[in-house]
Amino acid sequence: MDTEAHRSWSLEPHDRVLVTGAAGFIGSALTRELCGRDVHVVALLEPGADRGNLDEVDVEEVTADLRDASAVAKAADGCRAVFHVAALYRFWAKDPESFYAINVEGTRNVLAGARQADSERIVYTSTVGTLGLKGATQGRPVDETSYAHVDHLFGGYKQSKYVAEHEVLRAAAEGLPVMLVQPTMPVGPRDRGPTPTGQTVLEFLNGRIPVFVDTTLNVVDVDDVAHGHVLAAERGAVGRSYILGGENLSLQQVLGGLAAVTGLPAPTRRVPSALALAAAQVSELVEGRLLRRAPTIPLEAAKMSTTQMSFDDTRARTEIGYTSRTALEALEHAARWFAQSGAVRPERLARFTWDG
Repeated sequence: MDTEAHRSWSLEPHDRVLVTGAAGFIGSALTRELCGRDVHVVALLEPGADRGNLDEVDVEEVTADLRDASAVAKAADGCRAVFHVAALYRFWAKDPESFYAINVEGTRNVLAGARQADSERIVYTSTVGTLGLKGATQGRPVDETSYAHVDHLFGGYKQSKYVAEHEVLRAAAEGLPVMLVQPTMPVGPRDRGPTPTGQTVLEFLNGRIPVFVDTTLNVVDVDDVAHGHVLAAERGAVGRSYILGGENLSLQQVLGGLAAVTGLPAPTRRVPSALALAAAQVSELVEGRLLRRAPTIPLEAAKMSTTQMSFDDTRARTEIGYTSRTALEALEHAARWFAQSGAVRPERLARFTWDG
């Protein structure tokens, strides 16, 4: 790997840069990071998107569907760099094919637009969900070299991101200057959805997690992930992937950390994994398949909750200079934003006693 050839590139003030999904959780953090460097951000928003995360941020907004190749190409025109962050990220969709239409075809359209624009750097936001977790189940955090067993890629999100990642690698092999980043479980401000990870934080804050399961999560602050995207663009090698993570914690430790910063009680009872999976299967059958609505307990989420998801981000730290704050800082950052945004029930909020 010719590292020096890839570390001579840098973003400059007033560079025109495209960010897809710019109003989303990671996308808006990245947009703010770029604006802080005086970069001209072209913020690609899906039709009907909530643009609240872009309030007080000076960007050029473009509304376009990722499935519209010509609209995406037009947005990328003149952009020196492209950050493709947008994706359909959820555990259930009424139309499963939408995962592939957005996450795979949409990615192909962004790659084609960047190629047509002769962009110098493309950073694709993948996910650690495309990695194999066999090592983690044996007490060894996995890195970028851990290959996935296809039958373990449960759910439309993981499967479509796995396929999309290979389209990105194919483009890199054909000469497109694209790097991949793989965030772990980001938390932090402006998680309006919220994302599945943020939902766990919010459910605790609202007193809806009375028990926990035996699982491991890698917790990272979304602002650190955003900075990692820029580092990948400036210092990363073409076709190489970088895990952007933080600390590996058990779910019990995550909930304990949230309890420590808010003063709320942490759950003390653990439920068997088999019970969590059984409840999810019933929810998926009755709500998902019969009633055609989002299951209260998505099966994909339950399967993830019974998996040890620990990761090793040494490559990003040594090759591109990535750093992250502590998990406790990240959790407090998220908890404070949810509290200030009105997402926490008043009776729960009244019980908060912030640590510091």
